[in-house]
Amino acid sequence: MNHPHAVSDHSDHRVRLAHRTVRPTTAGEARDATRAFLSGLAQAPGPETTDNVVLVVSELVTNALRHAGGITKLRLAAGRTTVQVTVQDPSPARPRPRYPDITGYEGGYGLTLVNFLARFVTVTPTSEGGKKICAAISL
Repeated sequence: MNHPHAVSDHSDHRVRLAHRTVRPTTAGEARDATRAFLSGLAQAPGPETTDNVVLVVSELVTNALRHAGGITKLRLAAGRTTVQVTVQDPSPARPRPRYPDITGYEGGYGLTLVNFLARFVTVTPTSEGGKKICAAISL
């Protein structure tokens, strides 16, 4: 795993942000990396925000593993007011919401939860033929 790096935000040179890029093979590894990243921030978020970010990471990573052929990159970036979670996968197919299965067997809650917790969610194609899904969560 890479360690967080401080870089300047081009919109305001006084703002510093931290970021970490990893390639987890499981949702558990992604959750662990996220918790470590958040706890290493100069101003670590509170428990509720940490749980929300970890949940978004878990849902996006799980969806990439189940429906998109794996994860090529997980990038976490923190600024003054948001944490951005970006999951990259090799599939060009856009994620599509499904009707939730109330029995819990088939899932279907992931994108609904991500959209509820995030300030915004974007999906963009990558030059390698896959896509990046980015969700920004308020701190």
